[in-house]
Amino acid sequence: MLTTVDLRETDLDDYTDAVPRAEFNVERAVDAVRPICEAVKAEGIEALKRFSEKFDHVVPEHFRVPKHALDNALKNLDPNLRAAIEEAIRRRREVCRQAELEEGPKTVALDDGAVVTDKLIPVRRVGLYVPGGLAPLASSVLMNVVPAQVAGVGSLAVATPPQSEFGGLPHPTTLAVCALLGVEEVYAVGGAQAVAMFAYGVSGLCPRADLVTGPGNIFVVAAKRYLRGRVGIDSEAGPTEIGILADSSANPAFVAADLISQAEHDPMAASVLVTDSEELAAAVKNEVARQVDRLETRDRLKEALSGQQSAIVLVRDIEQGLDVVNDYGAEHLEIQTADSQEVADRVSNAGAIFVGSYSPVPLGDYSAGSTHVLPTGGAARYSSGLNVRSFMRSVHLINYDRAALARIGVGIQDFAHAERLPGHAYAIAVRTQEDK
Repeated sequence: MLTTVDLRETDLDDYTDAVPRAEFNVERAVDAVRPICEAVKAEGIEALKRFSEKFDHVVPEHFRVPKHALDNALKNLDPNLRAAIEEAIRRRREVCRQAELEEGPKTVALDDGAVVTDKLIPVRRVGLYVPGGLAPLASSVLMNVVPAQVAGVGSLAVATPPQSEFGGLPHPTTLAVCALLGVEEVYAVGGAQAVAMFAYGVSGLCPRADLVTGPGNIFVVAAKRYLRGRVGIDSEAGPTEIGILADSSANPAFVAADLISQAEHDPMAASVLVTDSEELAAAVKNEVARQVDRLETRDRLKEALSGQQSAIVLVRDIEQGLDVVNDYGAEHLEIQTADSQEVADRVSNAGAIFVGSYSPVPLGDYSAGSTHVLPTGGAARYSSGLNVRSFMRSVHLINYDRAALARIGVGIQDFAHAERLPGHAYAIAVRTQEDK
Protein backbone atom coordinates (compact mmCIF):
# COMPACT_ATOMS: atom_id res chain seq x y z
CA MET A 1 0.00 0.00 0.00
CA LEU A 2 2.64 2.53 1.05
CA THR A 3 4.85 3.81 -1.73
CA THR A 4 8.53 4.59 -1.13
CA VAL A 5 10.25 7.93 -1.73
CA ASP A 6 14.06 7.67 -1.68
CA LEU A 7 15.79 10.93 -0.71
CA ARG A 8 19.12 9.40 0.28
CA GLU A 9 20.92 10.83 -2.75
CA THR A 10 19.04 14.12 -2.62
CA ASP A 11 20.18 17.37 -1.02
CA LEU A 12 17.59 20.13 -0.96
CA ASP A 13 17.36 23.46 0.82
CA ASP A 14 13.66 22.79 1.26
CA TYR A 15 12.04 19.34 1.35
CA THR A 16 8.47 20.67 1.51
CA ASP A 17 7.52 19.46 -1.95
CA ALA A 18 9.51 16.24 -1.70
CA VAL A 19 7.21 14.74 0.92
CA PRO A 20 3.77 13.52 -0.18
CA ARG A 21 0.80 15.74 0.60
CA ALA A 22 -2.93 15.40 -0.10
CA GLU A 23 -4.56 17.79 -2.54
CA PHE A 24 -6.91 20.01 -0.52
CA ASN A 25 -8.38 22.75 -2.68
CA VAL A 26 -10.25 24.98 -0.24
CA GLU A 27 -10.84 27.75 -2.79
CA ARG A 28 -12.76 25.39 -5.06
CA ALA A 29 -14.92 24.34 -2.09
CA VAL A 30 -15.64 27.99 -1.26
CA ASP A 31 -17.71 28.20 -4.45
CA ALA A 32 -19.86 25.35 -3.15
CA VAL A 33 -20.39 26.77 0.34
CA ARG A 34 -21.02 30.39 -0.67
CA PRO A 35 -24.73 29.85 -1.52
CA ILE A 36 -25.17 27.77 1.66
CA CYS A 37 -23.80 30.54 3.86
CA GLU A 38 -25.81 33.23 2.12
CA ALA A 39 -29.00 31.16 2.39
CA VAL A 40 -28.49 30.71 6.14
CA LYS A 41 -27.94 34.46 6.45
CA ALA A 42 -31.11 35.28 4.51
CA GLU A 43 -33.50 32.46 5.48
CA GLY A 44 -32.33 31.29 8.90
CA ILE A 45 -34.11 28.17 10.15
CA GLU A 46 -35.73 27.39 6.80
CA ALA A 47 -32.30 27.13 5.21
CA LEU A 48 -31.08 24.90 8.05
CA LYS A 49 -34.04 22.57 7.42
CA ARG A 50 -33.30 22.37 3.71
CA PHE A 51 -29.59 21.68 4.15
CA SER A 52 -30.15 19.17 6.95
CA GLU A 53 -32.42 17.19 4.64
CA LYS A 54 -29.95 17.45 1.77
CA PHE A 55 -26.67 16.71 3.57
CA ASP A 56 -27.60 14.85 6.77
CA HIS A 57 -30.75 13.13 5.42
CA VAL A 58 -32.70 14.06 8.51
CA VAL A 59 -34.37 17.23 9.79
CA PRO A 60 -34.13 17.50 13.59
CA GLU A 61 -37.32 18.09 15.51
CA HIS A 62 -35.34 20.74 17.40
CA PHE A 63 -32.15 22.25 15.99
CA ARG A 64 -31.16 23.21 19.52
CA VAL A 65 -30.81 19.94 21.37
CA PRO A 66 -33.23 19.83 24.35
CA LYS A 67 -31.67 19.52 27.80
CA HIS A 68 -33.47 16.24 28.46
CA ALA A 69 -31.66 14.72 25.46
CA LEU A 70 -28.32 15.76 26.95
CA ASP A 71 -29.33 14.37 30.36
CA ASN A 72 -30.48 11.07 28.83
CA ALA A 73 -27.26 10.71 26.84
CA LEU A 74 -25.24 11.13 30.01
CA LYS A 75 -27.48 8.79 32.00
CA ASN A 76 -27.12 6.05 29.37
CA LEU A 77 -23.37 6.45 28.90
CA ASP A 78 -21.43 3.27 29.61
CA PRO A 79 -19.82 3.68 33.07
CA ASN A 80 -16.37 2.62 31.86
CA LEU A 81 -16.57 5.03 28.93
CA ARG A 82 -17.73 7.79 31.26
CA ALA A 83 -14.73 7.20 33.53
CA ALA A 84 -12.38 7.35 30.53
CA ILE A 85 -13.93 10.59 29.27
CA GLU A 86 -13.85 12.18 32.72
CA GLU A 87 -10.15 11.34 33.04
CA ALA A 88 -9.47 12.82 29.59
CA ILE A 89 -11.31 16.00 30.63
CA ARG A 90 -9.36 16.17 33.90
CA ARG A 91 -6.00 15.84 32.16
CA ARG A 92 -6.86 18.36 29.45
CA ARG A 93 -8.09 20.85 32.07
CA GLU A 94 -4.91 20.48 34.15
CA VAL A 95 -2.67 21.14 31.14
CA CYS A 96 -4.84 24.15 30.23
CA ARG A 97 -4.59 25.57 33.74
CA GLN A 98 -0.95 24.86 34.48
CA ALA A 99 0.76 25.09 31.08
CA GLU A 100 -1.40 27.25 28.81
CA LEU A 101 -3.18 29.86 30.91
CA GLU A 102 -1.32 33.13 31.41
CA GLU A 103 -2.64 34.20 34.79
CA GLY A 104 -3.59 37.82 35.38
CA PRO A 105 -2.59 41.10 33.77
CA LYS A 106 1.11 41.94 33.44
CA THR A 107 1.95 45.56 34.20
CA VAL A 108 5.10 47.37 33.09
CA ALA A 109 6.09 50.68 34.71
CA LEU A 110 8.14 52.51 32.07
CA ASP A 111 8.56 55.74 34.03
CA ASP A 112 6.92 57.55 36.92
CA GLY A 113 3.26 57.80 35.94
CA ALA A 114 3.81 55.76 32.74
CA VAL A 115 2.22 52.32 32.93
CA VAL A 116 1.26 49.81 30.24
CA THR A 117 -0.68 46.70 31.20
CA ASP A 118 -1.07 43.64 28.99
CA LYS A 119 -4.49 42.31 29.86
CA LEU A 120 -5.88 39.01 28.58
CA ILE A 121 -9.60 39.21 27.84
CA PRO A 122 -11.59 36.11 26.83
CA VAL A 123 -13.68 36.13 23.67
CA ARG A 124 -17.30 36.82 24.66
CA ARG A 125 -19.04 34.05 22.68
CA VAL A 126 -17.63 31.03 20.84
CA GLY A 127 -19.21 28.54 18.47
CA LEU A 128 -17.51 25.14 18.72
CA TYR A 129 -17.82 22.72 15.81
CA VAL A 130 -17.62 18.97 16.37
CA PRO A 131 -17.46 16.61 13.34
CA GLY A 132 -19.95 13.79 13.02
CA GLY A 133 -19.25 12.11 9.69
CA LEU A 134 -17.17 8.94 9.27
CA ALA A 135 -16.13 9.22 12.91
CA PRO A 136 -18.33 11.11 15.41
CA LEU A 137 -15.50 12.81 17.28
CA ALA A 138 -16.89 13.19 20.78
CA SER A 139 -13.30 13.77 21.91
CA SER A 140 -13.33 17.05 19.96
CA VAL A 141 -15.98 18.34 22.36
CA LEU A 142 -13.59 18.34 25.30
CA MET A 143 -10.69 19.56 23.14
CA ASN A 144 -12.75 22.65 22.23
CA VAL A 145 -14.73 23.22 25.41
CA VAL A 146 -12.12 22.73 28.14
CA PRO A 147 -9.65 25.41 26.99
CA ALA A 148 -12.51 27.80 26.27
CA GLN A 149 -13.85 27.29 29.80
CA VAL A 150 -10.40 27.73 31.35
CA ALA A 151 -9.96 30.93 29.31
CA GLY A 152 -13.17 32.26 30.84
CA VAL A 153 -15.37 32.41 27.73
CA GLY A 154 -18.80 33.41 28.99
CA SER A 155 -20.98 31.92 26.25
CA LEU A 156 -20.25 28.54 24.61
CA ALA A 157 -22.31 26.75 21.97
CA VAL A 158 -21.59 23.42 20.26
CA ALA A 159 -22.77 22.48 16.76
CA THR A 160 -22.54 18.92 15.48
CA PRO A 161 -24.40 17.15 12.67
CA PRO A 162 -27.75 15.44 13.31
CA GLN A 163 -27.75 11.67 12.85
CA SER A 164 -30.64 9.90 11.18
CA GLU A 165 -30.01 6.75 13.25
CA PHE A 166 -30.66 8.78 16.42
CA GLY A 167 -33.83 10.48 15.22
CA GLY A 168 -32.15 13.72 14.20
CA LEU A 169 -30.16 14.13 17.41
CA PRO A 170 -26.36 14.16 17.34
CA HIS A 171 -24.42 11.06 18.39
CA PRO A 172 -25.26 10.26 22.05
CA THR A 173 -21.61 10.09 23.14
CA THR A 174 -21.10 13.61 21.81
CA LEU A 175 -24.15 14.77 23.77
CA ALA A 176 -22.96 12.98 26.89
CA VAL A 177 -19.58 14.75 26.77
CA CYS A 178 -21.40 18.08 26.39
CA ALA A 179 -23.47 17.22 29.45
CA LEU A 180 -20.37 16.22 31.44
CA LEU A 181 -18.86 19.61 30.65
CA GLY A 182 -22.01 21.53 31.53
CA VAL A 183 -22.64 22.74 27.97
CA GLU A 184 -26.38 23.04 27.46
CA GLU A 185 -26.42 25.06 24.24
CA VAL A 186 -25.99 22.33 21.63
CA TYR A 187 -27.23 22.47 18.02
CA ALA A 188 -27.95 19.57 15.69
CA VAL A 189 -26.48 21.43 12.74
CA GLY A 190 -23.53 20.32 10.64
CA GLY A 191 -21.31 21.41 7.79
CA ALA A 192 -20.98 24.86 6.27
CA GLN A 193 -24.44 25.80 7.51
CA ALA A 194 -23.27 25.41 11.12
CA VAL A 195 -20.40 27.84 10.54
CA ALA A 196 -22.80 30.27 8.85
CA MET A 197 -25.26 29.94 11.75
CA PHE A 198 -22.53 30.98 14.18
CA ALA A 199 -21.19 33.73 11.92
CA TYR A 200 -24.51 35.45 11.21
CA GLY A 201 -26.73 34.20 14.02
CA VAL A 202 -30.17 32.74 13.30
CA SER A 203 -33.13 34.71 14.61
CA GLY A 204 -35.08 32.85 17.26
CA LEU A 205 -32.49 30.08 17.48
CA CYS A 206 -28.82 30.93 17.84
CA PRO A 207 -27.11 34.26 18.66
CA ARG A 208 -24.09 35.31 16.62
CA ALA A 209 -20.66 34.13 17.80
CA ASP A 210 -17.40 36.07 17.83
CA LEU A 211 -15.19 33.03 17.12
CA VAL A 212 -15.69 29.61 15.52
CA THR A 213 -13.30 26.77 16.36
CA GLY A 214 -13.00 23.06 15.72
CA PRO A 215 -12.06 20.68 12.89
CA GLY A 216 -14.29 19.63 9.99
CA ASN A 217 -14.34 18.51 6.38
CA ILE A 218 -13.32 20.64 3.41
CA PHE A 219 -16.73 22.36 3.29
CA VAL A 220 -16.46 23.38 6.94
CA VAL A 221 -12.98 24.72 6.21
CA ALA A 222 -14.23 26.54 3.11
CA ALA A 223 -17.05 28.15 5.12
CA LYS A 224 -14.50 29.34 7.67
CA ARG A 225 -12.45 30.92 4.89
CA TYR A 226 -15.50 32.51 3.29
CA LEU A 227 -16.81 33.93 6.57
CA ARG A 228 -13.49 34.92 8.09
CA GLY A 229 -13.73 38.57 9.02
CA ARG A 230 -17.41 38.24 9.78
CA VAL A 231 -16.39 35.80 12.51
CA GLY A 232 -13.00 34.82 13.93
CA ILE A 233 -11.68 31.33 13.18
CA ASP A 234 -9.04 29.15 14.75
CA SER A 235 -7.54 27.69 11.56
CA GLU A 236 -8.26 26.11 8.19
CA ALA A 237 -7.61 22.50 9.18
CA GLY A 238 -7.20 20.01 6.36
CA PRO A 239 -7.05 16.20 6.41
CA THR A 240 -5.28 14.72 9.40
CA GLU A 241 -1.66 13.62 9.06
CA ILE A 242 1.02 11.76 10.96
CA GLY A 243 4.75 11.89 10.41
CA ILE A 244 7.01 9.38 12.13
CA LEU A 245 10.78 9.83 12.31
CA ALA A 246 12.27 6.45 13.21
CA ASP A 247 15.55 4.56 13.12
CA SER A 248 16.43 0.86 13.34
CA SER A 249 15.64 0.79 17.07
CA ALA A 250 11.92 1.35 16.42
CA ASN A 251 9.41 -1.47 16.79
CA PRO A 252 7.86 -2.01 13.33
CA ALA A 253 4.56 -3.20 14.84
CA PHE A 254 4.29 0.06 16.80
CA VAL A 255 5.17 2.20 13.78
CA ALA A 256 2.69 0.39 11.53
CA ALA A 257 -0.11 0.67 14.10
CA ASP A 258 0.47 4.41 14.43
CA LEU A 259 0.48 5.00 10.68
CA ILE A 260 -2.78 3.08 10.49
CA SER A 261 -4.35 4.96 13.39
CA GLN A 262 -4.34 8.27 11.53
CA ALA A 263 -5.19 6.75 8.14
CA GLU A 264 -8.39 5.51 9.80
CA HIS A 265 -9.79 9.04 10.07
CA ASP A 266 -10.33 9.76 6.40
CA PRO A 267 -9.46 8.43 2.92
CA MET A 268 -7.44 11.66 2.49
CA ALA A 269 -5.52 11.19 5.75
CA ALA A 270 -1.73 11.21 5.38
CA SER A 271 0.64 8.68 6.96
CA VAL A 272 4.33 9.31 6.38
CA LEU A 273 7.28 7.37 7.80
CA VAL A 274 10.72 8.98 7.53
CA THR A 275 13.53 6.54 8.28
CA ASP A 276 17.19 5.83 7.61
CA SER A 277 16.64 2.08 7.97
CA GLU A 278 15.71 -0.01 4.92
CA GLU A 279 15.10 -2.95 7.24
CA LEU A 280 12.59 -0.99 9.30
CA ALA A 281 10.87 0.26 6.15
CA ALA A 282 10.42 -3.29 4.84
CA ALA A 283 9.20 -4.58 8.20
CA VAL A 284 6.71 -1.73 8.54
CA LYS A 285 5.27 -2.43 5.08
CA ASN A 286 4.68 -6.05 6.08
CA GLU A 287 3.15 -5.04 9.41
CA VAL A 288 0.83 -2.50 7.76
CA ALA A 289 -0.52 -5.15 5.40
CA ARG A 290 -1.00 -7.61 8.26
CA GLN A 291 -2.68 -5.16 10.64
CA VAL A 292 -4.97 -3.49 8.08
CA ASP A 293 -6.65 -6.76 7.15
CA ARG A 294 -7.65 -7.29 10.79
CA LEU A 295 -9.65 -4.06 11.02
CA GLU A 296 -13.24 -3.33 9.97
CA THR A 297 -12.07 0.03 8.59
CA ARG A 298 -9.80 -1.75 6.10
CA ASP A 299 -11.36 -0.25 2.95
CA ARG A 300 -10.88 3.31 4.20
CA LEU A 301 -7.38 2.46 5.40
CA LYS A 302 -6.27 1.00 2.09
CA GLU A 303 -7.47 4.09 0.25
CA ALA A 304 -5.62 6.45 2.60
CA LEU A 305 -2.41 4.42 2.76
CA SER A 306 -2.32 3.97 -1.03
CA GLY A 307 -3.00 7.65 -1.71
CA GLN A 308 -0.54 10.24 -2.94
CA GLN A 309 -0.36 11.70 0.56
CA SER A 310 1.11 8.60 2.26
CA ALA A 311 4.57 7.06 1.84
CA ILE A 312 7.74 5.76 3.40
CA VAL A 313 10.55 8.28 2.91
CA LEU A 314 14.10 6.91 3.02
CA VAL A 315 16.82 9.29 4.22
CA ARG A 316 20.60 8.94 4.66
CA ASP A 317 20.54 9.55 8.40
CA ILE A 318 18.51 11.15 11.18
CA GLU A 319 20.09 14.54 10.41
CA GLN A 320 18.53 14.52 6.96
CA GLY A 321 15.38 13.09 8.49
CA LEU A 322 15.10 16.10 10.78
CA ASP A 323 15.40 18.42 7.79
CA VAL A 324 12.62 16.50 6.06
CA VAL A 325 10.18 16.48 8.99
CA ASN A 326 10.86 20.12 9.83
CA ASP A 327 10.04 21.11 6.25
CA TYR A 328 6.98 18.83 6.24
CA GLY A 329 5.59 20.36 9.46
CA ALA A 330 3.34 17.43 10.36
CA GLU A 331 0.17 17.85 12.39
CA HIS A 332 1.32 14.92 14.56
CA LEU A 333 5.00 13.96 14.66
CA GLU A 334 6.25 10.87 16.45
CA ILE A 335 9.93 10.42 17.27
CA GLN A 336 10.81 6.73 17.61
CA THR A 337 14.61 6.74 17.70
CA ALA A 338 17.24 5.49 20.11
CA ASP A 339 17.69 9.03 21.48
CA SER A 340 14.12 10.19 21.00
CA GLN A 341 14.13 13.07 23.50
CA GLU A 342 17.30 14.61 22.06
CA VAL A 343 15.91 14.33 18.54
CA ALA A 344 12.54 15.75 19.61
CA ASP A 345 14.29 18.76 21.15
CA ARG A 346 15.60 19.60 17.68
CA VAL A 347 12.22 19.59 15.96
CA SER A 348 11.07 23.10 15.09
CA ASN A 349 7.91 22.44 13.06
CA ALA A 350 5.11 20.16 14.23
CA GLY A 351 1.63 20.57 15.63
CA ALA A 352 2.42 18.18 18.48
CA ILE A 353 5.48 16.00 19.11
CA PHE A 354 5.11 12.50 20.56
CA VAL A 355 8.36 11.33 22.13
CA GLY A 356 9.39 7.68 22.30
CA SER A 357 7.72 4.36 21.66
CA TYR A 358 5.04 4.74 24.32
CA SER A 359 3.62 8.13 23.34
CA PRO A 360 1.49 7.25 20.28
CA VAL A 361 -0.77 9.78 18.58
CA PRO A 362 -4.03 8.15 19.83
CA LEU A 363 -2.84 9.01 23.35
CA GLY A 364 -2.99 12.68 22.31
CA ASP A 365 -6.31 12.16 20.53
CA TYR A 366 -7.94 11.32 23.84
CA SER A 367 -6.20 11.47 27.19
CA ALA A 368 -2.64 12.81 27.10
CA GLY A 369 -3.83 16.20 28.34
CA SER A 370 -2.59 17.90 25.18
CA THR A 371 -4.80 19.35 22.44
CA HIS A 372 -5.74 17.32 19.38
CA VAL A 373 -6.99 20.30 17.38
CA LEU A 374 -3.75 20.94 15.50
CA PRO A 375 -2.47 22.73 12.36
CA THR A 376 -2.36 20.63 9.19
CA GLY A 377 -1.01 20.96 5.65
CA GLY A 378 2.31 22.40 6.80
CA ALA A 379 0.66 25.17 8.84
CA ALA A 380 2.59 23.95 11.89
CA ARG A 381 5.49 25.98 10.47
CA TYR A 382 3.73 29.18 11.59
CA SER A 383 0.73 28.34 13.78
CA SER A 384 -0.20 26.49 16.96
CA GLY A 385 -2.82 24.01 18.07
CA LEU A 386 -6.02 25.10 19.79
CA ASN A 387 -5.26 26.11 23.37
CA VAL A 388 -6.38 28.48 26.13
CA ARG A 389 -4.79 31.48 24.40
CA SER A 390 -6.82 30.74 21.25
CA PHE A 391 -9.85 31.97 23.20
CA MET A 392 -8.22 35.10 24.62
CA ARG A 393 -7.16 38.46 23.24
CA SER A 394 -4.21 40.47 24.42
CA VAL A 395 -5.34 44.06 25.09
CA HIS A 396 -2.97 46.82 26.17
CA LEU A 397 -4.17 49.33 28.77
CA ILE A 398 -2.13 52.55 28.47
CA ASN A 399 -2.20 54.82 31.51
CA TYR A 400 0.13 57.90 31.50
CA ASP A 401 -0.24 60.96 33.67
CA ARG A 402 0.47 64.51 32.43
CA ALA A 403 4.07 64.63 33.62
CA ALA A 404 4.94 61.28 32.06
CA LEU A 405 3.41 62.33 28.74
CA ALA A 406 5.21 65.68 28.84
CA ARG A 407 8.61 63.99 29.28
CA ILE A 408 8.33 62.28 25.91
CA GLY A 409 5.83 64.63 24.24
CA VAL A 410 8.34 66.58 22.16
CA GLY A 411 9.79 63.38 20.73
CA ILE A 412 6.34 62.11 19.82
CA GLN A 413 5.59 65.37 18.01
CA ASP A 414 8.85 65.08 16.09
CA PHE A 415 7.89 61.56 15.05
CA ALA A 416 4.38 62.65 14.03
CA HIS A 417 5.65 65.56 11.91
CA ALA A 418 8.13 63.20 10.21
CA GLU A 419 5.13 61.12 9.12
CA ARG A 420 3.28 64.29 7.97
CA LEU A 421 0.59 63.84 10.61
CA PRO A 422 0.33 67.24 12.33
CA GLY A 423 -2.98 66.31 13.97
CA HIS A 424 -1.19 63.56 15.85
CA ALA A 425 1.38 66.05 17.06
CA TYR A 426 -1.26 68.54 18.20
CA ALA A 427 -3.09 65.83 20.20
CA ILE A 428 0.10 65.67 22.30
CA ALA A 429 0.77 69.42 22.33
CA VAL A 430 -2.71 70.36 23.51
CA ARG A 431 -2.14 68.27 26.63
CA THR A 432 1.45 69.24 27.41
CA GLN A 433 1.32 72.90 26.23
CA GLU A 434 4.54 72.36 24.35
CA ASP A 435 3.48 72.86 20.74
CA LYS A 436 6.00 72.05 18.05
